[in-house]
Amino acid sequence: MLCQRLIIGLSSLLLMTSLSIAAEPVKVIFDTDISGDVDDVLALAMLHTLADRGECELLAVTISKINPLTGPFTDATNTFYGRGEIPIGVTRDAQRRESRYLKLINEKQGEAWRYPHDVRSNKTLPDAVKLLRKTLASEPDRSVVIIQVGLAANLADLVESKPDEFSPLNGLELVRRKVKLVSVMAGAFEPINGNKHFLEANVKNGIQSMQRFAKLWPDDVPVVWSGFEIGIAVTYPRDSIARDFGYCKHHIVRESYLLHSGPNHDRPSWDLTSVLYAVRPQDKYFDVSTPGRVSVANDGFVSFVPAKQGRDRYLIMNSMQAVQVREALRSFVSQPPLNLGSR
Repeated sequence: MLCQRLIIGLSSLLLMTSLSIAAEPVKVIFDTDISGDVDDVLALAMLHTLADRGECELLAVTISKINPLTGPFTDATNTFYGRGEIPIGVTRDAQRRESRYLKLINEKQGEAWRYPHDVRSNKTLPDAVKLLRKTLASEPDRSVVIIQVGLAANLADLVESKPDEFSPLNGLELVRRKVKLVSVMAGAFEPINGNKHFLEANVKNGIQSMQRFAKLWPDDVPVVWSGFEIGIAVTYPRDSIARDFGYCKHHIVRESYLLHSGPNHDRPSWDLTSVLYAVRPQDKYFDVSTPGRVSVANDGFVSFVPAKQGRDRYLIMNSMQAVQVREALRSFVSQPPLNLGSR
């Protein structure tokens, strides 16, 4: 009964929220390296709850690192939030990564999966670039926002892709036709603990692909970068993991977080900030830099040079904004799924 009352109240709140939103939902492709860090899981959950509010439409998820459980886990998360039909694509040529939490999809309650999922193996999933091309080709021009929170392998391969059965356009032409923004978590645009030559992991673990992305991505499709400094300034509170997910016995976000970080750690919210900006760019959670151009050195160092007609900008956040961002992330990540009452 308590669960039903919670869902009714939440549904009313989300209805009022959606009625107040004048803009169409943001069409999103989520390109993630879900495997190592748990912030990818929180970011995916956030996209689902924003979709429940009518603020975005999650078109597809593509995965940029290799682990045999990435596809099944992503499908289990999508299913948990009532969107098990969302297509998933995987790379077959990138960094392999172990994981502390992907094994959750093998847990059972009696004979049933604790977290139901139809995808049993990545071998059954399409290539990420094929799925990117198929998804983009079916959407209106300049309508899609890509959120990249991991290696740049899939987007670099996309921009170099050839015409196929989905579109007569090559990758560069298809991106220019269909994509209106890329929101990227990568690099560092301020010194990190005094280090002015900080090598951020999403770049360092796939230097050549990030170089290709930064060099080849079309100049007229904006890229907004969320640097390492943004995520460490806004950590996801352990209190939320302890208190905010008790509306169901087993929650895939809470259990993933605990397996990865334990109960006594506030995890930096790197990937979540790219989601927040992509879906709510006008809400003043962040400022953005002047336009410029990002380049990637052979050691993985990301540099930014101002340029009047530059393609790239990066997020800037002051201390007051950081408080607002932290509260927003907590609210979005911990929001109960709309389909919870059916369990």
